[in-house]
Amino acid sequence: MTALPRGETPGSPATDDEDVVADVSAPSPAEEAAAGTEEATEGAADDPADEAPGGAADDSTAATAGEPADDGTDSGPADDEGTAAGADASAGGGTAAAPVLSEAEAELAAQRELLERIERRKAEKDGPIPAGTKLSGPAADLLAAVRAVESGEKPGAAFFDAPAPAAPRKPAPAPVRERAPEPVGADREAAPEAVAAVAAVLAAGGAPGSLAAPAAGTLGAHAADTLRADPWQLLALPGVAPEQADGFARALLGAECGPDDERRTDALIGWLLERAALQGHTALDAAEVRAALTGRAVTDPDAAVQHAVAEGVVLVFQDGAEDGTEEEAREEAPEAADAPAEDREEGPREPVRVFLGLDRYALAEESLADGLARLVNAVGKDADWSEAAASAPSSSAGELIRVAAAHGLVAHTGGEAARAEPAALIAAAGGLGLRALGTAHSADGARRLAEALGDPSAAVTLAGLLSGAEGPGRDEEGALAVDLLVVLDAPQVDVETGAMLVEALADGTRLVLSGDPGVLGSAGAGRVFADVLAARACPQVVSRTPDPGPIGELVSGIGIGELNQVAAPGREVVIVPVRDAGEAVHRTVQLVADSVPRAIGVPSSDTQVITVGHGGSAGTRALNEALKQRLNPGPGRFGGFDPGDRVAHVPAPGRTVPGVVVSADAEGLHLDCAGSPVVVPQERVEASVRHAWALSAHQAAGMRWPAVVVVLPGDAAQGLSRPWVYTAFGRGERHLSVVHGVDQALPRAVAQSPAQERSTRLRTLLEASEG
Repeated sequence: MTALPRGETPGSPATDDEDVVADVSAPSPAEEAAAGTEEATEGAADDPADEAPGGAADDSTAATAGEPADDGTDSGPADDEGTAAGADASAGGGTAAAPVLSEAEAELAAQRELLERIERRKAEKDGPIPAGTKLSGPAADLLAAVRAVESGEKPGAAFFDAPAPAAPRKPAPAPVRERAPEPVGADREAAPEAVAAVAAVLAAGGAPGSLAAPAAGTLGAHAADTLRADPWQLLALPGVAPEQADGFARALLGAECGPDDERRTDALIGWLLERAALQGHTALDAAEVRAALTGRAVTDPDAAVQHAVAEGVVLVFQDGAEDGTEEEAREEAPEAADAPAEDREEGPREPVRVFLGLDRYALAEESLADGLARLVNAVGKDADWSEAAASAPSSSAGELIRVAAAHGLVAHTGGEAARAEPAALIAAAGGLGLRALGTAHSADGARRLAEALGDPSAAVTLAGLLSGAEGPGRDEEGALAVDLLVVLDAPQVDVETGAMLVEALADGTRLVLSGDPGVLGSAGAGRVFADVLAARACPQVVSRTPDPGPIGELVSGIGIGELNQVAAPGREVVIVPVRDAGEAVHRTVQLVADSVPRAIGVPSSDTQVITVGHGGSAGTRALNEALKQRLNPGPGRFGGFDPGDRVAHVPAPGRTVPGVVVSADAEGLHLDCAGSPVVVPQERVEASVRHAWALSAHQAAGMRWPAVVVVLPGDAAQGLSRPWVYTAFGRGERHLSVVHGVDQALPRAVAQSPAQERSTRLRTLLEASEG
């Protein structure tokens, strides 16, 4: 394997018959957050209306109402077509997409209700909980509220009141009928009179009436009074930008409002943190928040932040210390930032960093840290694993079995071939009479694991397991009925899903988090797997099983920052140079429709196109339009779709389920998703179904295809990063074609553009629990 000379790319140059980023400085989290709805990144929400961020500068595109977005962490060039769902919420009109709640959020609320009952029973048996002990459920809510208003100026409990959690979902019947996700904190159905009252207030402020129902659902029965008293509460609705909320406030309040209005600054801080969550951050440095407020014409950002903390709008934390007010954090070590090093008693110290976060992510991270610590300390000896380890199919599998036998929490890292090792662990545990189960991020991943195990019931999707639609169900205490749970694709687990997972595991259950640390991160906020690895919170088993073949060799090099030229005698890797985006689209269609089926033997139906963003002249929209015209032309009589169309069904943000359109009727659009029939109601089609001959890398994460065509047009250079390239190139099993139009931006991205760091607290919490 030799390094590529300048100007060369890996693999074999394509002939005419076989037609197959940039190093940019990343903005700060607060600057990314302030970009608002026009820069929602690809990975954050795998739904048609918004692509949430994840960690790498990836296929970021602006959120577009009615288009399934990518899933989360990419932060590449903004989508040229994407405008926020509520971008027309300014005086004068437009429509806004209803806010959505992911399945993970709904299920987390249901699990908290269950955990509350369990905690009450434990409290009755064990007596009061000692002060200062780590808590979960309602007790943790109360503790967070106290911390948020430590100054004592006013109580914070009001900020943590929440409507009754949704009931746990029951297994879905076949065919599955999609249920639209609900916004956070929303009533199931707003009363007509409440909607009418909100509509009147919106009309008075020049905002579109289409926001009435979402506002009534999000803000509650008294939404009209809330908006009249505090017009900036309009920012709580997804898609509404500060400029639109300011215009609405001026129309209602007139001269009473100004840029330093405390109602405005509180809402802006909450909005900044919500935007940051779309970029994958669970907290932001207070200095960055203050800088972003200054950019929004706030003249005293320090006072604004202190007021938001005192009012319980946000929580405040400091680096590795007890949580308190920002003022207390500064008083604790004022010399750390200002005094000369020689004047400090204990030598030079790093300045104390103060972070701001929303309660939902703070509670999730604290609950997750507590749950992981509980699993680490609760494992017991239940069987003799020595014979199973000795008879393992590989030395790495044997090591994983031995480590998992002795520990309640284990981290396992490796590429695609290394997935055989968790499979061997599941088989070994089952042979010992334990209830062992494997989960994956996608249905495709679960299918591949089940095939490796030879048992379809031994592998499910993580979302299906937590919702109750798949897996063994729960025991009488509400815990998952498993003794060993292996979570593949662990980098795709966000902090809220992680918290829900550990809360559902009983003491003594073994949890193995397995994944490839080089791939793009989760669609939701947090970096669970990376934080567990960085904190060394548990034993780590590093696989020694390399991915085979030219594609495996190429991807392995990318993982360490090297874009190597690889020998591909069977045309496993083919490079197709292009001059512009138009040629890129043409060559992509030629590859999928003609060259790959003829030269490689992989049909078009098994070839997946992956590109950097949704917008642009060679984004997913343009490519899907061109591929449909070639592969399945039709009038799109079913809401833009025809029978035979390849589609991506997005049942919840962060989840992409590939499928094929079967038919449509009064019930909705009928899909075949890997053999499972799914019915998407008519009103949800535009928001949750899109064509999918071409996907973004975040949408493709956790899935594999026999052949993959990665498209890199010239305007995609700034969206490339090492994790993006690693993820996209690694999706092909037998063949990889690269439509290459970014010149030296590709090797630069691999060598110099690691994943965008996410600002989280989980690593600090895990390290504190160990101490």
